[in-house]
This record gives sequence, structure tokens and C-alpha cells, in this order.
Amino acid sequence: MTELKVPSAGESITEVTIVEWLKKEGAWVALDETIAVIETDKANVEVNAPIAGVITQIIKGEGEEATVGEVIGHMEAKDQPAEGAAPPAAEATPAPKPAATAAPPAPPPAASSPAPNAAGPLPEGVRAPPSVRRLVREGKISPDQVRGPGLSGLTEGAVGARAVPTEAAVREEERVKMTRLRRTIATRLVEAQQTAAILTTFNEVDMGPVMALRKEYKEAFIERHGVKLGFMSFFVKAAIEALKDIPQINAAIEDDQIVYRNYYDIGVAVGGGRGLVVPIIRNAERLNFAQIEQTIGDFGSRAKDNKISPEELQGGTFTISNGGVYGSMMSTPILNPPQSGILGLHAIKERAMVVKGQVVVAPMMYLALSYDHRIVDGREAVTFLVRIKDVIENPTRMLLEV
Repeated sequence: MTELKVPSAGESITEVTIVEWLKKEGAWVALDETIAVIETDKANVEVNAPIAGVITQIIKGEGEEATVGEVIGHMEAKDQPAEGAAPPAAEATPAPKPAATAAPPAPPPAASSPAPNAAGPLPEGVRAPPSVRRLVREGKISPDQVRGPGLSGLTEGAVGARAVPTEAAVREEERVKMTRLRRTIATRLVEAQQTAAILTTFNEVDMGPVMALRKEYKEAFIERHGVKLGFMSFFVKAAIEALKDIPQINAAIEDDQIVYRNYYDIGVAVGGGRGLVVPIIRNAERLNFAQIEQTIGDFGSRAKDNKISPEELQGGTFTISNGGVYGSMMSTPILNPPQSGILGLHAIKERAMVVKGQVVVAPMMYLALSYDHRIVDGREAVTFLVRIKDVIENPTRMLLEV
């Protein structure tokens, strides 16, 4: 008998939640095949089969919590059954007892019980919620006991006869336990608000030059690198240039010290199957546009399948969040502690702008920088956004590093 244990899921993670068993008891699995998915505070982790064999017992069910190293099931080593082999014989089931020759007479209905209603469709033009329609189908109330058009619930006669409260029939609630990831996100957001002096400053940027550059080299970029040239790589590059100018925003507070980093691990917020996650582009300053786009694309596809590993979510010196993909016009992003800055991107909208005395239509985007005011002053925050604006509106500066 081989034990199935909760694997190590990263530094400081001790508890997990069983999200799903991909294989059930009695199923044969190959060596290293994924048999279950567990959720940690940061990401989902796969549990792989340590041997080839049959799952003989599942100890921890879906939704239950466990600790790292805890036994959640057992396996037994067995060869793979031959294709087309008959399944194991099922245990014999006792034959059903013969029906009685005569049933005892049913007791008469209680005097207080109402006569059953005839099931049938609702009268024409009458609208009712699904719960009321179900009562009608099951014959618990008759169609003529439902209120008139546009009203929900039952008539007074129906309520009195069947003791079915009107509001209870149409007002429903559902309670769902928060996932471990969502609980962690909630805790971290509250901690950020309580521990950091968060302030947000705004600016706007003309996306025309970047859009023209993408259009000009779109096909050539895909043909050479196998990936689309998106906006995010431009902003990652622009952020690095701005962070070099304003190192406080790339720094962090540890106890009574400020730790300045000369490397740039940029977190990029992506929507996952179980919530927003922020995987880290390590040493982003060493990557070119294509490498950044490939990394972000890989994060996005794996996040949808909950395949981001906990190690990929740890660390980070600065974060970029693109609410514009969801249509956000303006927002104030919250810091991801212990980071001191986060850049929020928003939807691109054509607006009338005055350029050199002329009114022109330009594709504009609002930028938002939330920062920790304990180590970043307003002057530095504004300068940072101005640097981002300058680089995005003159994208060739990124290539020349000027």
C-alpha cells in the first residue's frame, strides 16, 4: 500500500484545500499522472501518482482541508488492465423481495389536509419564478392559485391552503465557502490598506505612436517570434526605464530599513480560473519585447487552467495591472506588499485633445500609480508617470535607452 501525501507547495505554505479528485477510487493511474488538485494560499498545485496502480482509498474529499505531508489517500501497485478486459465482477446483489399480494388499505386523509391540486400549465400571460412553476408542476398548488401577470408568488388562498409563504418561494440565497486563494487575497488587501500609506496619482498617455508601431510591424513580429506584439511589453519596458529613474518605487521597507533593488521582477496581473493572480517576470530588464510577450502569454494560458506554480507568484519588485481589458476607465490599484508601487492601465478611448493649438482625436489612456507614501514622495510619483508617458508616446526611446 502506497500513501498519497500532500506535496510541498512552497515556502511558508502549511495548509491546503482539496479542490478536485481527477481520479476516483478503483481507477488505474500511470506513474506521475495527475490524480488530484489542491489549492494553496497562492495557487493550485497538482498531486501526481507516485506509482502506477489503482487508487484504493480517498481519505480527504473535495473541499476538505489538509496539511503538507498529510496522507489524503492510498494506492496499490498494479499493472495496467488489458484494453477491452472485462471489469471486475460486481458483488452479488440480493434478489428483491416478492411484492405483497395485497396492500393494506391506506388510512383516510387527515381532516386538516387539503385535497391535492391538479397539475397543469399557468394561465396565459401569468409570469412566475421557477420555484413557483415547480410547485405547479408537482401539483402542490393549482395554476389558478398563482397571482396575475407581472406578479410573483401565490394568492392568499394558495398560501392559506398550502402554507407556502410568498416571499420564501421566490427569494433564494446560496452560500459558497470562500476558496483559500480568495481568502488570502482578501487578507492581503486588508493588510495593505492597514500597513502602507497608499496614495494614487494619475496621468494620461496618447497611445497613437505605440498603436502605429504595432500596426506597422504586426505581421513581421508574429512571423519571426510566433507571438503577437501587445501593449503590455511596451509598458513593462517603460516601467523599467521609469524605475531606474525613481528607484524608491522599486524598493521595499523591511523593519526600519529601505531595501533598494537593482533588478526588476515585474508582476503582471492576469485573470485565472479561481481569481486574479500576479505571476512574476524575473529579471525583466534582460528580456526583449518578444520574450516578455511570450512570458505573459504563457502566464495567461496557464492561469486559466490554474497551472501557475506558487514559486512563480513569490517575490516581485513592482506590479502592472491592466484593468483596461475589462473596460475599466479609471481605478486606484492597491499595493501588493511589500512592494511600494503598482501601475494601473485602463481602457483606450478616443478623445478630443488640443495639440499645438489644434483639436485632434487621439486614442488616450489614463494611467494610475498607487505608491507607498512612506518612502515615495508625490514628486517622485508624478515624475515616474511623466517618464512612462514620455516613453510610451516616443517608443523608439526604449530602443535607444534615452
